[in-house]
Formats: sequence, structure tokens, C-alpha cells
Amino acid sequence: MRYPILLQKDPDSDYGVTVPDLAGCFSAGENMESALENAEEAILTHIEGLLMDNDPIPSPSSIDSLKKRHREKDIVWGIVSVDLSKLSERARRINITVPEKLLTKIDSFAEKEGETRSGLLVSAALEYIAGRSVRE
Repeated sequence: MRYPILLQKDPDSDYGVTVPDLAGCFSAGENMESALENAEEAILTHIEGLLMDNDPIPSPSSIDSLKKRHREKDIVWGIVSVDLSKLSERARRINITVPEKLLTKIDSFAEKEGETRSGLLVSAALEYIAGRSVRE
């Protein structure tokens, strides 16, 4: 799952990170690299809290759509790839059957997105559930 983030740097502070799609999800870092790393951890922690509360996981928006709502000066947009298989919940191995050609497409897409197969499947399932929850 790839979440857009908003980075801001005031002259006398670290980089501040906001995740517009996850209300209340913030982070920071001394430099751009640490801000991005800390953002991934903040997003995982936030999503874990949503799961514990049985709340829906918001799907990531496009940066273009978010730019219309966020017009602050001196901001930088970024994307953070989050592997949901890293959630601290105890993972369970499952056995599923997938057509070989589809599995090849899944693996290729996951690699292109910098995700694992498990992370991609978890993200896809959560996005599907979130979409169905909105319609109900």
C-alpha cells in the first residue's frame, strides 16, 4: 500500500510529516530520509490501531486529489510504501490456491511496487473490505 505524505520543514525544527488519508497520523525526522522511515512506522502503527478498533482502513488517495485540499506553502509531497505484512500482530500462514498465471502477475506487480506478495495481498484485501464497507 502506498500512502501519500506531506512533508514540511520550518527553519528551527525537524521535518514534520502528515498522512492526509489517515486522520491523526503524524511523524517527524531530523532529515528527509529519517522522516520517510518514521512515516512508514507511524502509518503501520496507525493502521494497527484502526484494525484493533475494528475501524475501516482508508485507501490511499492520489497526490493530485490531495493537492486540491492542501495548499500550504513550502510543502513537499512524497509516497511511503507500507508493507502491511509487517504489522506487529501475530501472522498466520495460510494455504490458498491461485492460478499460476495470476500468481505470476501478483508477484510481478508486488516487486514493481516494492512490496512482498503477502503485503500486496493483505493490502488488496483491506482495500476491498474498505470499499465494501463504504457501500454498506
